[in-house]
Amino acid sequence: MGFKGAIGVARRVLGRLGAVVAALGAVAVGLGAAHPAQAGYASLVVDGGTGEVLNAVNPDEQNHPASLTKMMTLYLTFEAIHQGRLHWEDELPVSRNAANKEPTKLGLEVGQTVSVKDCVLGMIVISANDGATVVGEALAGGSEQVFARMMTDKAHQLGMTNTVFRNASGLPDREQVTTARDMSRLAMALHRDFPQDYHYFATREFDFEGRHLTGHNRLMYRYPGMDGMKTGFTNASGSNLVSSAVHDGRRLFGVVFGGSSAKTRDKLMETLLDNAFANRDTDPKLVALAAGRPLTRVARARGTGRVAHAGRARTVHVAVAPVQRRGHAAARQRVASGHAGRHGTAHAASKGHAHAKGVTVAGKAAKGKVAGKAHGHHHKVAAD
Repeated sequence: MGFKGAIGVARRVLGRLGAVVAALGAVAVGLGAAHPAQAGYASLVVDGGTGEVLNAVNPDEQNHPASLTKMMTLYLTFEAIHQGRLHWEDELPVSRNAANKEPTKLGLEVGQTVSVKDCVLGMIVISANDGATVVGEALAGGSEQVFARMMTDKAHQLGMTNTVFRNASGLPDREQVTTARDMSRLAMALHRDFPQDYHYFATREFDFEGRHLTGHNRLMYRYPGMDGMKTGFTNASGSNLVSSAVHDGRRLFGVVFGGSSAKTRDKLMETLLDNAFANRDTDPKLVALAAGRPLTRVARARGTGRVAHAGRARTVHVAVAPVQRRGHAAARQRVASGHAGRHGTAHAASKGHAHAKGVTVAGKAAKGKVAGKAHGHHHKVAAD
């Protein structure tokens, strides 16, 4: 082979290597764009009458919804009832898939039937995973996967563009993600679209098959004017809460993600609502502290804009936690409006048993690597 021939061969080899490197680079970029969700922290308060965001910290960061997922299951249940596809007294069959759901449940058995109303009350009062699955399967021809697609489609119709659902209950799934802003949209839609059914979210207790079941949305029991909505917990999400309260005819909706405990989460929600009703800002440090996270720096809040406050405009600031920044598109100030967004994949525990695995993203998110374990009792995997 002559000199020119050798040069030609070298060029072809280098060209092929370059193509391989470019392809690998594209894969890495694609994986990096997935932005795995983790047990981060976020909060948002919105005026239910105007849609104005009053306070926001990390409102568009993707986190796992845990049992807040049941709010969408309930939305589709109420919708089916009002469209005549379901009735409160309908008896629904319990599949093996539904009966095997852990850990918080009504205790349904394979082959029995349960009423739509008992499933609804079970979801609201004790966050029953089996009840949620029964309704979901009934609405989707027996397939929870099909129902999850229905949930996601409805979420996008409601402007929840950063949300993906994978099951009816909120049990851990690495791809099941949402944001504080999206959950506020869902809360407002439930109140707006089903005013005759919204009162169920204030239910504290009910009787089922000879048992008296009591709820655990304890903040609702003591906060004046609070009449719903839903709690949630997984090791991968922390303690979550969506609440709504009315003072002097003014309704506010609040969302908290990533509380280090139910107590600190409830305290933060109480502070957020108190301050919003009084037209005061809430220090973003409090949101980080409620999650047990250090406040590394304070950055201008993206997507919250400037909000009216005591007669003048003020800029809301956001606390950003380590390995917590992700590049979502800017969201709009009003919760009622939406924008096209990308779905992130999430890395979380996939089993709802006694020793559930939590996650901590450890630097190499683009390769989907996670490290660390959080052990919790099985009854706290996907309920609060």
